[in-house]
Parts: sequence; C-alpha cells; structure tokens
Amino acid sequence: MKHAASPIPKSVREGKVLVVGVGGLGSPAALALALAGVGTIGLVDSDRVELSNLQRQILHFTPDVGKSKVDSAKEKIQQLNPSIAVMTYNERLHAGNLSDVFAAYDFIIDGTDSVATKFLINDGAVLLNKPLSHAGIVRFHGQALTVLPRQTTCLRCLFPVPPNPDENPSCQEAGILGSLAGSLGSVQAAEAVKYLSGDGELLIDRLLTYDALALRWREVRVRPSPHCPLCGTQQTITSIRPEAYELERLCTMLSG
Repeated sequence: MKHAASPIPKSVREGKVLVVGVGGLGSPAALALALAGVGTIGLVDSDRVELSNLQRQILHFTPDVGKSKVDSAKEKIQQLNPSIAVMTYNERLHAGNLSDVFAAYDFIIDGTDSVATKFLINDGAVLLNKPLSHAGIVRFHGQALTVLPRQTTCLRCLFPVPPNPDENPSCQEAGILGSLAGSLGSVQAAEAVKYLSGDGELLIDRLLTYDALALRWREVRVRPSPHCPLCGTQQTITSIRPEAYELERLCTMLSG
C-alpha cells in the first residue's frame, strides 16, 4: 500500500533560515533544509570552493572548484527544489553587517569553523533575539546546542571567554571526517525545522556530543549561567563591538 507524503506545514514553507558557512556543517544543513521544504534559505560565505573541501562539503563538486561557495550551493539547492528562495551573501560575516544579514530570518544555523565567528554569531543571535543552532566539529568529535535567546543556555554561558585559538585547530589543520560533518549538520537542520513547525523537543539546555570513533552520542545537561556576560544578571556584552571580534579573528589567523 502506498502512503501519501506528509504535506509540508505552512510554517515551514514560509520559514526563513540563515546558514552561516557553506562548508562541512553548512552544506548538509542547507541540503536538509531544502529537502524539508523550508521556503527561504540564506547562505553566508566569502570563500571559494577548493579541491580539499570536496571530501566533506557535500554541496560542492569537482567542476565547482573556483566558484564561490554560496553560488555553488544555491545551484544545487535550486536543482533539488526550484520553488525555494535562496538568498546568497558572498561576504564574510562580521560585526558591521551581522544585524542587516540576520534581520530577515527566523532561525540561524552556525556552520562555521572559526572560534571568533562562532562567538560573534552567538552574541548577535542573543542580542537580536534570533534562535540559533550552534555546532562544532574537529576530527572525529562534534557537538551541537540550540539557543533560544534569554531563555536557554547560550555559548557564552558555557564559555564566557572564547578559548585560546591555539587550543582550537582549524578544520584544515586537524582534519574532519565527512560523515561526522553530515551527521551534525543534519541535526542542525532538524532543529530549524522543529522550531519552525513547533513539533518535537528542541536541543535546549542539552549539549549533544558525538564521538564517531566510538559511535556514541552523549547528552550533557547544561543550564543558563547567571554570570553569563551576554544573558546573565550582570550583562556586560550589550552590543556587537567590531574591535572585539576582529581581535579574536586576528588571533585565529595568526595561530593558523
């Protein structure tokens, strides 16, 4: 017996999700959003496709080498679902453009691999009241957390000060297992769809970790910190100050 496909909820068809970074995490996330029928997908990335990207960045193929990642990804998404609006931002996300880029979207997915940019996205999402899916991967390990601003644990609750860039090797330095990126990116897309539809239980106040070597998922309960500089009772981060994030980015570049 054939079963009719479930209709896509109107809230998902009309939903707008922004994916920052169209690499290892952002590629599977954007692909899953397209397959779920999310009406508008925004893509932010200033990089071009390189041959070394192809083993984990599933929206990019060999003929795409040299193309901008956002154009390459848009092409595949619209081939899958021409009815989806794909908005591209071929630029680096920074303190000066974050508010304008985030403004039109209902949900933000962090698919970046830069420590400074991850904190920039977290801080901007909380200050602008934009729900966020955070994820990070390195070698065989990954983690994910969903943030509802000023309601649940944010990245600054767990790490008030960004870790030293020396402690966080880049994807190019450490290497990434492609299937790990696919797994975590799919989790992020699922969080966005659940938020838009109102179905299921979001990954809030729970840090999900994945050890691909042991093939083990683990859930760690976390809670908002009253001492968080961003959303705690004594808030010290009240705006996106360009100099703070530029300094972190510079440190990351120098350490790489």
